[in-house]
Amino acid sequence: MKNRSILYIEDNEKIGSWVKEELEQQGFAVQWLLSGEGAEEAVSQHEVVILDIMLPGLDGFTVGKRLKKAAPTVPILLLSARTSIDDKVDGLQFADDYLTKPFHTEELVARLKVLIRRGGTTYSERISLGNHIEVDPACQMVFNKDTGEEIILTGRQHQILMYFLRHPNQVLPKEQIYEAIWQEAYITGDKTLMVHIRRLRQKLERNPDSPEIIETLKGIGYRVKQ
Repeated sequence: MKNRSILYIEDNEKIGSWVKEELEQQGFAVQWLLSGEGAEEAVSQHEVVILDIMLPGLDGFTVGKRLKKAAPTVPILLLSARTSIDDKVDGLQFADDYLTKPFHTEELVARLKVLIRRGGTTYSERISLGNHIEVDPACQMVFNKDTGEEIILTGRQHQILMYFLRHPNQVLPKEQIYEAIWQEAYITGDKTLMVHIRRLRQKLERNPDSPEIIETLKGIGYRVKQ
């Protein structure tokens, strides 16, 4: 993978040219595409993706989901003039950050550096949760440091944990988590996610009744601190 290399997908040539030039002045190598065509083949060669939502052909949401599937370790920053909460929630189901237009290049660069730094930590090193849990995303394994044993998770438990790790320290609404994992609309009152979180806590927490890893924010959702 190229050092400080960015895959940039933006169909507006004026904006694209400006952003590319600004990023290159900051020392980034930028591959700029005008649409999602060819992005899946290129994504693994880069450290981070900047993706516009309003694209010709396939929209940015569709392209982004395909890129995350093709290269799950490469963080995606959505860049869009769409500012609604619904758009942000939809985007953050697969993306790692969301920046609205207009924006300052200083903020864009700062966010990119965070994503690159986080991506390098998240996917090349083990992540510590609490004082006794380690996650190795590269091999998709979870360990208890006290015993050295692997903790076996179900498919859904694993998906939920990895989703938390892609959004460290963020308060995630239960609706967002459910729709990202189950790929269907959340129905008010559905306790499916709550049941899975409880069972995940039973495997990860020293005291599931007083969790230190998966924090509940009453009436909002959950957060995992790193």
